[in-house]
Amino acid sequence: MKLLVVESPAKAKTINKYLGSDYEVIASFGHIRDLPAKDGSVEPDNDFAMKWEIEGRGAKQVAEIARAVKGAEKLILATDPDREGEAISWHVLEALNQKRVLKGIPVERVTFNAVTKDAVQKALANPRAIDQALVDAYLARRALDYLVGFTLSPVLWRKLPGARSAGRVQSVALRLVCDREREIEAFRAREYWSLVATLATESGQTFEARLVGADGKKIARLDIGNAEEAKAFKEALETALFTVTEVEAKPVKRHPYPPFQTSTLQQEASRKLGLAPARTMQLAQRLYEGVDIGGETVGLITYMRTDGVDMDGSAITAARSVIGKEFGDRYVPNVPRKYTVKAKNAQEAHEAIRPTDLGRLPAQVMRHLEPEQAKLYELIWKRTIASQMESAEMERTTVDIAAKVGARNLELRASGQVVLFDGFLTLYQESRDDEEDEDSKKLPAMKAADRLEKRAIAADQHFTEPPPRFSEASLVKRMEELGIGRPSTYAATLSTLRDREYVRIEKKRLVPEDKGMLVTSFLESFFKRYVEFDFTANLEEKLDRVSNAEIDWKALLREFWEEFTASIGETKDLRVGDVLEALNGVLGDYIFPQKADGSDPRICPTCGNGQLSLKLGKFGAFVGCSNYPECRYTRPLSVPAADGEASAEGGQGAPGVRILGTDPVTSLEVTMRDGRFGPYIQLGEGEKPKRSSLPKGMSPASVTLDKALALLSLPREVARHPESGEPILVGIGRYGPYVQHGKTYANIDKGDDVLELGANRAIDLIVAKESGGGRGGRASTPGRALGDHPAGGALEVKAGKYGPYVAWGKIFATLPKTMTAESITLEQAIELANAKAEAKGGAKGKAKAAGAAAKAKAPAKKPAAKKAPAKKAAAAKAPAKAKTASG
Repeated sequence: MKLLVVESPAKAKTINKYLGSDYEVIASFGHIRDLPAKDGSVEPDNDFAMKWEIEGRGAKQVAEIARAVKGAEKLILATDPDREGEAISWHVLEALNQKRVLKGIPVERVTFNAVTKDAVQKALANPRAIDQALVDAYLARRALDYLVGFTLSPVLWRKLPGARSAGRVQSVALRLVCDREREIEAFRAREYWSLVATLATESGQTFEARLVGADGKKIARLDIGNAEEAKAFKEALETALFTVTEVEAKPVKRHPYPPFQTSTLQQEASRKLGLAPARTMQLAQRLYEGVDIGGETVGLITYMRTDGVDMDGSAITAARSVIGKEFGDRYVPNVPRKYTVKAKNAQEAHEAIRPTDLGRLPAQVMRHLEPEQAKLYELIWKRTIASQMESAEMERTTVDIAAKVGARNLELRASGQVVLFDGFLTLYQESRDDEEDEDSKKLPAMKAADRLEKRAIAADQHFTEPPPRFSEASLVKRMEELGIGRPSTYAATLSTLRDREYVRIEKKRLVPEDKGMLVTSFLESFFKRYVEFDFTANLEEKLDRVSNAEIDWKALLREFWEEFTASIGETKDLRVGDVLEALNGVLGDYIFPQKADGSDPRICPTCGNGQLSLKLGKFGAFVGCSNYPECRYTRPLSVPAADGEASAEGGQGAPGVRILGTDPVTSLEVTMRDGRFGPYIQLGEGEKPKRSSLPKGMSPASVTLDKALALLSLPREVARHPESGEPILVGIGRYGPYVQHGKTYANIDKGDDVLELGANRAIDLIVAKESGGGRGGRASTPGRALGDHPAGGALEVKAGKYGPYVAWGKIFATLPKTMTAESITLEQAIELANAKAEAKGGAKGKAKAAGAAAKAKAPAKKPAAKKAPAKKAAAAKAPAKAKTASG
């Protein structure tokens, strides 16, 4: 028996079907060891010794592999064909050696770029040893990331309250986002005008031409800067005589794009499918590891973490065959296309990402895949096939036109493009983030000296626009251009920036949060070298040289650590005042943008003479007045409203505090605050102000003044107990929302809204709890079944303590006085339930209620019956027998 170790269970399952009974395939579930998240895991003073730890599932998998290897004749490490895969194999081998279970068992390392039967068998026939250079590159990268994170992050915590952490690659990626935001803040729109003439040929065909010159001088896009100039040109063109001076038609070819590599796949999946890079890689992983296609598990694509763009010769041959069959011989180029990587730091040169079988058309596998998987497979298939198709042939035409007005000579130009042969464009065209599509309009036939007739003259005002914020796709592209990070790090880096709340996504664009701007500015001020693009790219190149066995990994670490610790030491005596002074300078334009009226943006809008500046508080940074405590004006770092004032509702009071408005009864300020145990609402100030926690699942951003006042009114009376007559209260406690009667408390179900809980539901919860119904259980009062709701789930009418009501899942609608429990129809019940659901949350509430109702309808598992004494069992069966006899 030979033991083969891979990373994932899905991959293990697929390969297990390819190999016979002579093999056992086990998954390691990724990395089995890691550096503990604490100081001392990497020891620079001990030649960078690294302390690895096996925890949780890793320990279980090591034990499972150790068990299997004892009876094996050979151990085959078949993890992914990249640096991370090599590291996983190394970790498995190290862990087994520590357990001393190998005992002379031979160990082999194999790699395959596709999880197919042929690829796996070919790999098994060509084993090798673990590539120590790749392992060293992994160790160097891991040590660098650990040392930067665990050395730099504490400096951030001490000097910059509210900051989370800093990382070697993430900090540079964050700087890109923040730099773009500063460009946008500093941008000033510039006015310009365009002059476009609608002209007609002698045959009556119309087209548009743009003014490009006047009196021998060229007119660029921004040269006409005001309405007066535009008006003068328009008036001249209105009376001009138009003549064609030159027609130039050039043949143009557009060549197809290379097949996907990791970065381009992430970019196109983001643009075309709206997938985040992390989601793209999850889906690609599943396509790579294997999918059940008609009873056979096959890997559908090659390995998805790669810098390579070339394809295997057999794949190119297969692609050309598919092109000829599906599109015709005209679309097959005479010579197969070969692609090379242009980036100087490309590494781990595997094949491009392509389907393992190009004859497996998307339509053939679509029914076997989940919708997102099918779309991603189709995208990869189209890009791969298009990369081997014939180029598109076009004709680009430029027409120069003279407009004569008295002694003046004006020049216009019209351009168009005609596709003569679509080539690869018939299948695939790459998307763009921020560029306009090329003009593809067709111009009518013209020749030099032709007279043209004026149909209309348009003078349009425009304003220049700031550079666009990065999308996830365009940020990945920029990181790749700069040589920052590697294919396996792009998705994780973007996820980290979001998880640490350094950036947020708005309209598919990355917007830096205030804390992200602060961290970047802090690092630029005191650790500039380590967020420079060239420094990070050069470090990546050195890591690549380690993987090629060109330099020693520990020498690289020593060089880096010596300089890095010196920079850290320079911040030891850094005072908060120094930090504030530096940040005020770097973030000046961002925090205090110029006002339209030209007044000083740093003048306090409350006292009128104080100077606004950056302050640091317990919960982070904010802007405050220099006249504190006499003037208590504060606002967040973000650019204030157009009038420079913090808004009365939704404004910012102090760091970690959002002003919701004023209580109309007490005239006290209502605020949302960040507390030790989460967000909460507070009324006014003082020693013991009234406070209320937020119910679980309620987003702080969704809390309005009305909702906050409702929460502050808790606990409130919702009903009277039917027997005692005492009040039943609803409130929010330490363990969440509850109802209370005297000393009896019942938790409120997740589906109930604490602010809208009615009398019937509150009484049911209390009665159920007093009757031993458990925590928040509903009293099992029988009801009359009315039928099923169109959205799913049963509808019942029940007798409540305050009158009959309709129950549909977690929706409870009291019957109006005009209806009775005996007369209500199914249609009326549906109408009442829908109205109640919409009142609780619109379509979302209705869907949630439908899901709850359907879940409630599903048959529950019956508990195993306990054996009863013979007499009791007989007695229990007696009524059933009697019923059967009478029936």
